[in-house]
Amino acid sequence: MHLELHDTEHAEDLDEFRELVDSAGVSEVALIIAKPSSFRARTLLGSGKVEEITAIAKATNADVVIVNYALTPGQERNLSNDCEMRVVDRVGLILDIFAQRAQSFEGKLQVELAQLKHMSTRLVGGWSHLERQGSGVGQRGPGEKQLETDRRLVQDRIWMLQKRLDKVRSHRGLSRRSRTKSELSTVVIVGYTNAGKSTLFNLLTRADVYAENRLFATLDTTIRRLHLPGVGACALADTVGFIRHIPHDLVAAFRSTLEETVNATLLLHVIDASDTRRNEKVADVLTVLQEIGAGDVPIVHVYNKADSCIPPVEAHLTAVNDDGHRDVWVSAKTGEGMDLLIRAIAEKLAGEQISVRVGMQPEQGQQRARIYATGQVLSEVFDESGMAWLTLSLSPQQWQDIYDDPTIEHKVRLATASSNA
Repeated sequence: MHLELHDTEHAEDLDEFRELVDSAGVSEVALIIAKPSSFRARTLLGSGKVEEITAIAKATNADVVIVNYALTPGQERNLSNDCEMRVVDRVGLILDIFAQRAQSFEGKLQVELAQLKHMSTRLVGGWSHLERQGSGVGQRGPGEKQLETDRRLVQDRIWMLQKRLDKVRSHRGLSRRSRTKSELSTVVIVGYTNAGKSTLFNLLTRADVYAENRLFATLDTTIRRLHLPGVGACALADTVGFIRHIPHDLVAAFRSTLEETVNATLLLHVIDASDTRRNEKVADVLTVLQEIGAGDVPIVHVYNKADSCIPPVEAHLTAVNDDGHRDVWVSAKTGEGMDLLIRAIAEKLAGEQISVRVGMQPEQGQQRARIYATGQVLSEVFDESGMAWLTLSLSPQQWQDIYDDPTIEHKVRLATASSNA
């Protein structure tokens, strides 16, 4: 069931609702559209519309009623009782998709935590046949005690999952600090779900991350090393896709995943260029980035699926916008524009890079290996005396570490600041 609301801020998109249903593996047997002038506290909708939903659901032998709106626990329970079948709201639908998609240990923990937090507010009515009806003989029952036991078990499980996730987050934090210590730039791919982020990630890094033309095809963060000409190595991360009105429990559960976005050096905002509602989805993604504290991270807008536009758009790199951004139009499906995207990433990161040349004596093999470990060596040539001259592109901190090293005799012979893109 889809609600058409005059309040565009809280309204949901019908096409996106159908994509969510399809992603959950559910077959649509009937679509009911309601246009409520006001909401009812008990069932959200009026009794007439509830009766219509019940009649259509029974006539089509439906197994579940899915509502494209976030219901309160009471509304979900009352609708389920009135329709005499299970009712799932938009939040429950998204949680079900996440449960199907999670593959890593951390992802499964995050999804289960979000599900239990969502369930904890809905643990009512399951033991109503045993509830205490009065104070007379034969009218006492264990219903209330059982409900309290269920709630306690859920809370205990939530506590245990949070402890496990804290350990996983500490390991993730160590990895992040290791990248920071080595001054390895982190580029994070963000965007609305189903914009082609994982396909783009696979193309850039030659990884094998699962990608499919469905919402939330991948949930788990994957990080690979990417070499950029003129800049060196960086860490490229693929993250979970955003969606309008993302459930708060999911935001909280995927905090460690979103931290990669907050601590990124650069964001690649992947946009479905062929989507007629792309401007709205761009605004939704930017809103989420502001909410999680990543609004000030430098960003490159990547318009993917340029070949699917009507008419198709050739891959190209725009000039710098008024806000200082450059837009890249590519097709991850055909591979067109990948060279332009790599160039845009390199230009953006090079704004904080210093180009230097360092001379190394033949016996300085240990120091030479340490410089190579930065992954920032662009070229190496040898002169007549056998000295190796390394051209590097480094961050200011990396260069300072080399410059202050007394074991490196021939330090800088040339140092120029790279121009900003």
